[in-house]
Amino acid sequence: MPLKPVHRGWDPRHWVSLSPFGLGHLKPNNFNEVFRAISENRDQLNYAYRILNEGVCDGCALGTTGMKDWTIKGIHLCNIRLRLLRLNTMPALNPEVLQDIAKLQKKSSADLRELGRIPFPMLRRKGDNHFSRISWEDALEHISVRIRSTEPEKLGVYVTSRGIPNETYYTVQKAVRAMGSNNIDNAARICHSPSTVALKEAIGVGATTCSYKDMIGTDVIVFVGSNPAVNQPVMMKYLYYAKKAGTRIIMVNPYREPAMDKYWIPSDTESALFGTRITDAFYQVVPGGDIAFLSGTLRHIIEHNWLDNAFIQDHTAGFEALKQRLLSTSWEDFEKGSGLTRTDMLEFALTLFKAQRGILVWSMGVTQNTRGEDTVHAVVNLALSRGFLGQEGSGLMPIRGHSGVQGGAEMGAYANVLPGGIPATPQNLQSLSEKWHFEVPTSSGLNAPEMLQQGMDILWSIGGNFLEVLPDPEGVKDTLSKVPLRIHQDIFLTSQMLVEGEEVLILPATTRYEIPGGVTETSTERRVIFSPEIEGPRIEEARWEGRVFLEVAKQVKPERAEHLTYTHMGALREEISQVIPMYRGIEKLQKRGDAFQYGGEMLCRGGHCPTPDGKAHFKALTLPERTLPEGAFSLVTRRGKQFNSMIHENIDPVNKAPRDAVLISHFDAELLGLKKGDTVRVHNTHGELLGTAFPCELKRGGLQVHWPEGNVLLDPSKHSPRAHIPAYKESFAFLEKRA
Repeated sequence: MPLKPVHRGWDPRHWVSLSPFGLGHLKPNNFNEVFRAISENRDQLNYAYRILNEGVCDGCALGTTGMKDWTIKGIHLCNIRLRLLRLNTMPALNPEVLQDIAKLQKKSSADLRELGRIPFPMLRRKGDNHFSRISWEDALEHISVRIRSTEPEKLGVYVTSRGIPNETYYTVQKAVRAMGSNNIDNAARICHSPSTVALKEAIGVGATTCSYKDMIGTDVIVFVGSNPAVNQPVMMKYLYYAKKAGTRIIMVNPYREPAMDKYWIPSDTESALFGTRITDAFYQVVPGGDIAFLSGTLRHIIEHNWLDNAFIQDHTAGFEALKQRLLSTSWEDFEKGSGLTRTDMLEFALTLFKAQRGILVWSMGVTQNTRGEDTVHAVVNLALSRGFLGQEGSGLMPIRGHSGVQGGAEMGAYANVLPGGIPATPQNLQSLSEKWHFEVPTSSGLNAPEMLQQGMDILWSIGGNFLEVLPDPEGVKDTLSKVPLRIHQDIFLTSQMLVEGEEVLILPATTRYEIPGGVTETSTERRVIFSPEIEGPRIEEARWEGRVFLEVAKQVKPERAEHLTYTHMGALREEISQVIPMYRGIEKLQKRGDAFQYGGEMLCRGGHCPTPDGKAHFKALTLPERTLPEGAFSLVTRRGKQFNSMIHENIDPVNKAPRDAVLISHFDAELLGLKKGDTVRVHNTHGELLGTAFPCELKRGGLQVHWPEGNVLLDPSKHSPRAHIPAYKESFAFLEKRA
């Protein structure tokens, strides 16, 4: 049965208001973003346009080629991409600013970025208040000597996600392993690694099972702990067309996100003029209440026999154990655990029963807690119960927020996961050693927090900023200061570079659009897309990170140089295709627009999964047992107008919340006598945060604060059990009004 067709013509049923362009409504002004980008890039307008028109977006992981995609016709250009554009066109910073580090330390991260690109390699030794310029030759020699003189277990490498292509992830992890270490980590792990773990256990794959086009005309789309209006704005256009095809959209989240309620899509005349009502039903769970809500919903489906019994019988295992677990759990426990009623769960279950097809989408609201893997299993359980797998218009979608994270995971830039996302078993290690023609280390590797906890002699970061992304920023700062040699490779200055240590070496990196031979990225829908090198101005001494790592590895292990040398990017992609079978086809990508979707448009087609028994697996789950101290609130961190930890505005245009806003329910605010703008102190045993009260449509008993500012309130010892992702969405705190 084909997907439902998109209604042609305008449809007033979905309009927000007759007020043109949302005048009088709370909404971001996307047209202003265009004018802002023009102004910011006025010195390089031609180059900026070529990046937008020819390159693959370096923002979120929806994936484009230029300003087009493979899902719907028309222009695809979001405010995130426009905000990131200047990072690719700005000139080098004035070297004079490097002579006063104390002055630089007083600047915000945004101010540091605006100084310009890092122009050349530079070194700071303990006691210096400045960076000294050094040559690339001296820098590489210095790094190589230090690595040769230390144990491989004391070398740690971290790779961020913003703009990092597949080729960089692959070459960096290969070089690190060639030098004898498995201590490599990347930003994908602190986003969706619980999804990868749970999906591989349940269905044998660690990626989205469907395509974006399956959203348009399916019966229902459910977002759990995900806010694409802020983090993946281009998706809102897909949802607009889905609404016009009759798709119901459901959101499970503690906060009634304003932009998921009403959205104005600037590239569509109807939506730009009158707005679009996006979400049909909000289910406001308590923080950490997803397992209880989804499981209670599934119990209703079981009790009413709204199951896809044929799918369960033919294509799944483990259902009876799950059924018994759910039927033996009291409704009071489901209600207490979710913060919602049995009737709410029945309403949601009925929506799923009426749907022949559905897509379940989730993000970090699901993964970043101490039950992250199990919460993903709860999502999968619900989808399997209705047969939402392996058919058109159905699937599981762990939506990615950054253009590099899907590839980062699959290229092997993990401590104990090899290229292809396979575990580092003795058999897999031996196989990889044979393909690479050198012995791959067998020692267990460390992830980023473990590197900091155990102490490294050399810590090499490509992008990123540990001071902003990890809990306990003061503790992180102290740890960084004790690392004998830190290497930071990036396109602009960050605050972690300014932390004094024995030696701090800074290396200028290229953007993805400057890498000779072009590169690739992998989108959320598993589409591997070629992004060409784009002609334009260059930072003379900036070098591709992969080249730098390969050169260092060859100096450290000269006997392996032959196997760490690539004459051109095509040769590198040829090797990737041989080492990672699911990426076969990447070697054929050569020009703008080239792409392929590994696994095809659909994984687990017909319900057949690449698990040992060929079946999808249910998992019986226990409900989380969380108790709060008397008078405490649940606390989670959230995003505002930002990309990762890069803050773009102090006021979020979506809800007008300032960066110091403490989101609190209207009920709790009234109970405490709080008004919007009142000064409040949020505190717990880990730290405190002064902010302003922001009453809103948040679930009673919870608080939300912006990330990364809220990291001071997080417990650094809390993480998901398998993937060890920090619990950014699971804390508690006390709140008091300040005069």
